This record gives sequence, C-alpha cells and structure tokens, in this order.
Amino acid sequence: MKIKDGYIIRNIADNWIVVPLGEKVVEFNGLLSLNETAAFLWRQLENECDEDDLCSALMSEFEVDELTAKKDIDEFLQTLKDKKLI
Repeated sequence: MKIKDGYIIRNIADNWIVVPLGEKVVEFNGLLSLNETAAFLWRQLENECDEDDLCSALMSEFEVDELTAKKDIDEFLQTLKDKKLI
C-alpha cells in the first residue's frame, strides 16, 4: 500500500499537516493533522510497504510492543482509507 500521488505532509509550527497538491486540492475536503507517530507512518507509506513493514518500522523507531504498534497502525490506516489517501 502507498499514499496516493498528490499529497504531502509539512511540519508547520510543530504540527504535521497533510497538504493536497494540484487537482487534489478540490478533492481533499478539510484538514488532516498528524502526530509524530502518524507522520512517521506517512513517510513509510510514501514508498510501497505493507502492514508488517509498518509494524517493524514503528516498533524499531518508537520502541513500542507489537500489539500497540498494530493497534496504532490499524487506526491510522483506517483514517487514511476514510479520507481516500491510500
């Protein structure tokens, strides 16, 4: 899975914000703010990866257990699916 083309994240005043580009500005309704964990996962999803890749990366970067990592990933992926970003 991968983030769709036409979206980037930017750090603005210590907040990670999803920014649509070009035609995506019209499609993307609202604002999506990401915490540090979500921004990390977003950066992983800028390249093709699967949930196992995300889990390994998250556990390594933030020193969390597998259950916590999977729960956080599931919630984040659902948000991205709801917003049609992946």
